[in-house]
Amino acid sequence: MVRAMITKDIDYRDGSTRLLGFLAYEESPTPKRPGVLVVHEGLGLNDFAIERARMLAKLGYVALAADMFGERRQAKDLPEARALIGEPRSEPSKLRKRAGAALDTLASLPNVDSARLGALGFCFGGTSVLELARGGADLKAVVSFHGVLTPGAAAQAGKVKARILACTGADDPLVPASQVTQFEDEMRQAQVADWQVISYGNTLHGFTNPSADGSILASALYNETADRRSWAAMKGLFDEAF
Repeated sequence: MVRAMITKDIDYRDGSTRLLGFLAYEESPTPKRPGVLVVHEGLGLNDFAIERARMLAKLGYVALAADMFGERRQAKDLPEARALIGEPRSEPSKLRKRAGAALDTLASLPNVDSARLGALGFCFGGTSVLELARGGADLKAVVSFHGVLTPGAAAQAGKVKARILACTGADDPLVPASQVTQFEDEMRQAQVADWQVISYGNTLHGFTNPSADGSILASALYNETADRRSWAAMKGLFDEAF
């Protein structure tokens, strides 16, 4: 059966900052469904993150693409992206609070089962959802796609509730092998019950985004195989978690 997809912008706030997210879900007789938060790359909430929210809606989830910069600001180049990222990244508590505002908005929606929430993110967004998990957010599963794995504040033993999947490019200079090892050690020390790292060979940063052609960041390049396989891994985890 083909179901109509509902999409709309959604206003929410983090303190005095106005945030403009994007909501997508399909019509369904099921009154409440799992909700999935989508957090964008360093360029801001753009067509790529919005399309991923639509893809999640087609899988039966209520998807909210967050706005991490406010007023749906978008960067045109790398220096501008770094400036936008710098503010929420300056303090882990600020980053978690900003992402948490989107998660709270998602959980409050009438067609969302607040006991079944997940989050995924790309690049900066991958880092953001990992910080949510580290902070003990009430999430069933978290997936980072080519996100930096170095913690703003390391996870504490027994605090992480979510199942964690980190998908990374084996040749990503932003996530070298030493960083992956440190992340694995962090997960062990924090006694995270369910975590995994998948490293895709011959794969650079930004491998999920078809627009990643090296023009903005030389080390960011789309990889169709890694994109397809990592999305399948995400679907498998969400199927288990929900």
